[in-house]
Amino acid sequence: MLNEYLSSKPLNELNTEMLTFTANLEMVARGNPQIAKSILQELIDQRSHLKLIASENYCSLSTQSAMGNLLTDKYAEGFVGNRFYAGCDNVDNIEAIACDEAKRLFGAEHAYVQPHSGADANLVAFLAVLRKKFHTTENILNLPKDEWEKIRKDMGNQRLLGMGLYSGGHLTHGYRHNVSAQLFEVFNYDVNENTGLLEYDNLRNMLQEVKPLIFLIGFSAYTRNIDYSLLRQYADEVGAVMVVDMAHFAGLVAGGAISGKYNPIPYADIVTTTTHKTLRGPRGGMVLCKQEYAEFVDKGCPHVLGGPLPHVMAAKAIAFKEANSPEYKAYAAKVVENSTHLAATLVTKGIHVQTGGTDNHIVLVNVEKLGITGRQAELALRECGLTLNRNTLPGDKYGPWYTSGLRFGTPATTSLGMGKPEMEEIADIIATTLKSITANLDKNGNKSKAKYTLAENAKETAIKRVHSLLDKYVLYPEIDVEFLQKNLK
Repeated sequence: MLNEYLSSKPLNELNTEMLTFTANLEMVARGNPQIAKSILQELIDQRSHLKLIASENYCSLSTQSAMGNLLTDKYAEGFVGNRFYAGCDNVDNIEAIACDEAKRLFGAEHAYVQPHSGADANLVAFLAVLRKKFHTTENILNLPKDEWEKIRKDMGNQRLLGMGLYSGGHLTHGYRHNVSAQLFEVFNYDVNENTGLLEYDNLRNMLQEVKPLIFLIGFSAYTRNIDYSLLRQYADEVGAVMVVDMAHFAGLVAGGAISGKYNPIPYADIVTTTTHKTLRGPRGGMVLCKQEYAEFVDKGCPHVLGGPLPHVMAAKAIAFKEANSPEYKAYAAKVVENSTHLAATLVTKGIHVQTGGTDNHIVLVNVEKLGITGRQAELALRECGLTLNRNTLPGDKYGPWYTSGLRFGTPATTSLGMGKPEMEEIADIIATTLKSITANLDKNGNKSKAKYTLAENAKETAIKRVHSLLDKYVLYPEIDVEFLQKNLK
């Protein structure tokens, strides 16, 4: 396949991106042709569907390339300059570069780039707080058994106050089936069910009552900016450690689209994040913190993590450098501009948008008001060429499987270059499709929560409109998919 590409054009017409992608795919095919075909099919699928998942994006081909190399073979437990394996000089260099780029990008005192995911990053943060509180830097395994039992009991009794799952919080924020709920005595704060908004006075009262060790702020489905300067004051009043999970909006902070009192970095003791989503990097996690927590955060391995992934840390370093540019700042601003316009246009189309709009990249829609569930809407929209996810809403009567809501996001469409006119077209496709869905009735005349019917021609019309958009905004246009389809054996 590579030879065919090399001979297909004059040397000066070959592009590095296509050359690299083709060579990589050919190497994968030698190992397992079916895997190579699935990779290519994923590119085809993503080119034929509008990606509106708020937690997904498109990283650069340079970032992707950094993950496909011999760095994956290296064990490097520990951290820069403190490894449990010999031969980690180059990994030290890569990790140090990634940490320095992250600190410069976010204005953070310390960065830890080893977490494999946002969930890992949260665990690192939680255990760093517990370790600092209970036994400083002493190794817990060296403690006498009676002291360890006392510490374990105290750790189990510690309190964490985080946003409830139905209000937009995350599983790792104390959900009862998550390990975070086993580490802490968990209390949840919620948004107002009518407005969908946080109520600061109520939150302050709850803090005063609970007096948590950790005051956890952050979300996976909340559409408004949060005043971290005010919440810092509230945390200080009760002596709580302020931890912010900014996994969803980290890219908007990096690009300056979220700033001032809405930027958590100056106010939080510890900030966790993913490195994909709005940050447009590789799939992974990161912890940023004040210097007083650095030594505890750096013990993520062996405390909760296994060996770090040097190839992914290399990709993170590239993504952080890309984000430290004027072009990225323009991108971040455009993400917010697009989501704001998408939400406003949906409202004009008669769609119920939670909180009436958005300040970030997320748009939440209530579809229960249209007589359908989030699951029905998600499946029908996927049929029509739009990829997104159903989402619970405050007080959701359908629960987390069927849900009453949908969650949209604009990071990926913005990466493709789309703007306000395209957001208007997308909003109209969404609104038209949602209004074309009817819940099926069972034999007893009750509405199904999963099965549905699309109005005649609705699917065909929507797909044509989606493809018309995607034909103008091609994902990774440097990659010749037709050539790869023809030549991949």
